[in-house]
Amino acid sequence: MKFLARSFASLLLLSLATACSQQAADEAAAPEPVVEPPAESAAAFVARINEELAELGRELGAAGWVRATYITADTALLQSRARERYAAWHSNAVKQALRYDGQELSPETRRALDLLKLGTSLPSPSDPEKRRELTQIATEMKGLYGAGEYCRNGNDCLSGPDLEALMQTSRDYDELLDAWQGWRRISPPMRDMYERYVELANEGARELGYGDLGEMWRANYDMSPDAFQAETTRLWEQVKPLYDELHCHVRAKLGDVYGADKVPQDQPIPAHLLGNMWAQTWDFLYDLMEPYPGAADFDVDATLQKKDYSPQEMTRSAENFYVSLGMHRLPDTFWERSMFTKPADRDVVCHASAWGLDGGNDLRIKMCIKQTYDELKVIYHELGHNYYQSAYKDQTPLFRGSAHPGFHEAIGDTVTLSMTPDYLAEVGLIKAAENSREADINRQMQMALRGIAVLPWAKLVDEWRWKVFSGEVTPDNYNQAWWELREKYQGVTPPVDRSEADFDPGAKYHIPANVSYTRYFLARILQFQLQRSLCEVAGHEGELQACSLYGSKEAGARLWGLLEKGESRPWQDTLEEFAGTREMDATAIIDYFAPLMEYLKEQNADRACGWYWCRRSPRQAGEGFM
Repeated sequence: MKFLARSFASLLLLSLATACSQQAADEAAAPEPVVEPPAESAAAFVARINEELAELGRELGAAGWVRATYITADTALLQSRARERYAAWHSNAVKQALRYDGQELSPETRRALDLLKLGTSLPSPSDPEKRRELTQIATEMKGLYGAGEYCRNGNDCLSGPDLEALMQTSRDYDELLDAWQGWRRISPPMRDMYERYVELANEGARELGYGDLGEMWRANYDMSPDAFQAETTRLWEQVKPLYDELHCHVRAKLGDVYGADKVPQDQPIPAHLLGNMWAQTWDFLYDLMEPYPGAADFDVDATLQKKDYSPQEMTRSAENFYVSLGMHRLPDTFWERSMFTKPADRDVVCHASAWGLDGGNDLRIKMCIKQTYDELKVIYHELGHNYYQSAYKDQTPLFRGSAHPGFHEAIGDTVTLSMTPDYLAEVGLIKAAENSREADINRQMQMALRGIAVLPWAKLVDEWRWKVFSGEVTPDNYNQAWWELREKYQGVTPPVDRSEADFDPGAKYHIPANVSYTRYFLARILQFQLQRSLCEVAGHEGELQACSLYGSKEAGARLWGLLEKGESRPWQDTLEEFAGTREMDATAIIDYFAPLMEYLKEQNADRACGWYWCRRSPRQAGEGFM
């Protein structure tokens, strides 16, 4: 996925800042410790921590940016040192914060202390040597991913973005297989590192009072870890019927293209045939799936190329949308300091991300933009992060984050729903839009191949990690467990035998970069829920799928009210004020895609949908498994 939130709080997460507490070690050394009373009130402590956090964030953000846009041994060292300084500070801050446990505090102060404890996605042990080891492993794994490439015939080398582009455009079974296998050569060297990384991160999480790192991640949603896991299951069950119908239809169409021998009609789909390196989104298969050829056949790519839109002009288009809602223009520094294209002289991390450096006063994006509609939508999404970062920058540092991590991804996703044919025509990206039921279904198919296809993937990535962190999945079956979950939820299978010599999870950015993926699952749910509420505010009449918020100052004001609250209170309170409910709800997805669901059921009426799944054991020969 090309979606990362780089708000100040989440920058600490995505930069892999590490943290720990020495309380457990102190208690072990002294069976009956004497806890000195705090030298300052809890409110004064929080105020001091906020000041220190703001200063540390400047250094950490700068080091992270340079590392992502200039991958060298020197920048790796600089980022590692910045992380270590943050980790040492955070360790001491959490240790001091624990002295206020049991005190009666204001809700705001208690929330700030709780968020301080959760102020890292990668807690390290209190031991300085282990802390340094973990930061070095994290930096090295991310660097291996960013510099990864596949060299065919020894000298024809393709970077990650090059391989992604090939997967999107080729229909040659063997060429796709070669690219799919080639990219996965970058991750086996990470395998031993990842094993040690899990050990150290779990040790750090336990020092903070959590059973493991997965439990700590799930605690970041204003509910118990177990309740949160149940919530993700509930939401998945709401949308699974739509995914199952889409899977059945896509498999049938791929069978027509490649033959039933390569795409059996009662089994999972081979993972390399879905137009994406990870089979996470399927929108590049649209030419094969188009329900009504020619209906609403708009070509934004052609417009971008014919008019020779520069990356900056594409970004201006996205900025203009937010401005139409009543939001400010991006600062001059955004245009001066962002990375819009891949430099020719160095390795960078092309994975798109938005950065709110210096507490949100220094907004930037990092992308390797190409003249495609897909890239344009990514830009609209990334600016959603930037406007969120700008909206909550006046909050104290501990509250500079989204209502929960899924909200940060959902804002830009919600905006992309307004890129309707009428909107694209209004801003000159296509000719006059065609309005018909056939055109609606074509557009919904295009959207579902991206937004619905990704849902099981977005759920399983963290489910795999939760199992790894808890010890349910051990290093002996990392890869097997990965493919079991992919088959169970997505209905996809590796195109060739895989074994434990492979480490296929590491071939996805978010694993070596330690970025939680549940946020993307929740974002897909929230974007339709937020859109439904905003369209009501904007006075839209008619089907939800036809609503564009472009130009609605009323919708913009409602949205800004949500954004500026940041993480200052539980997300349930923020959502209730915004939408009148305290629950995330996937029924808006069903409402939105009702026309497509009807079409898919008609197409699948005589097909055998579903796929056989069971827990499989590694094959004896070569220790491979499917």
